[in-house]
Amino acid sequence: MARVTVAALAPPMSFAEVALGNGVHLHYARQGPPDGPAIILLHGYSDSSFSFSRVMPLLPPELRVIAPDLRGHGHSARPAKGYRIGDFAGDVLRMMDLLNIPEAVLVGHSMGSFVAQAIAERAPRRVSRLVLLASASVADNPGMRELRQEVNALSDPVDQGFVRAFQYSTIAMPVPDAFMDAAIGNSRRMPAHVWRKALQGLMEYRPKPSRPDVRTLVLGGDRDAVFSVNEQRALAREFPNVELLIIDGIGHTLHWERPQRFVDELLRFAY
Repeated sequence: MARVTVAALAPPMSFAEVALGNGVHLHYARQGPPDGPAIILLHGYSDSSFSFSRVMPLLPPELRVIAPDLRGHGHSARPAKGYRIGDFAGDVLRMMDLLNIPEAVLVGHSMGSFVAQAIAERAPRRVSRLVLLASASVADNPGMRELRQEVNALSDPVDQGFVRAFQYSTIAMPVPDAFMDAAIGNSRRMPAHVWRKALQGLMEYRPKPSRPDVRTLVLGGDRDAVFSVNEQRALAREFPNVELLIIDGIGHTLHWERPQRFVDELLRFAY
């Protein structure tokens, strides 16, 4: 792996769109040089590239950072169908081709971690390192089944109280109010049909029994209310080349709750 250094200031973040040739366009945040070592940040359910807005300014300027809004999320296209984990993974691989990214460090949070797993499964040579943040082997657990009942009852516009309760349930440490308000507003832009279909696709995902031999970090918190410590440990046992790190006092969103700690662990592991 290339060596990178931590700088005082990251380059300015900008935004762009890429048409994938399958009827979908992805909006994405970007920073760093186009020829730098690539890192792709994949957000969680109902989030967007904004999910990494506390992280990107802390990353070294020589890294090429790409944070897409997955289909249906943020400012990306919202097709009527195509919300299985494999559909999201296919979009990211097309994006990598179009942006001339032969390989990247792949970071996925929550739903994005399952997308990252599917990408590594399909194209392990495109993944130089795999970071699975707040993840599990499968998303189909009692808490998610309870969430599905609430999501299936949603209609447009999606209720602000529901979204606020959902987002605040993911954190265990204080996060700035302005950030949380923006995250909630961002999630409310997602139509109810995407809430339903993306959650269904997430819960239906099942990885292949043989995991790719990609150097992997399973990273999470011991106060995660979505995927328990036992679920995180079970995921780590499935990978042949893995490091497991569970951080005390952290909930489901290390990159929101302690962004500098997240960046420190990411750079230590990947570079």
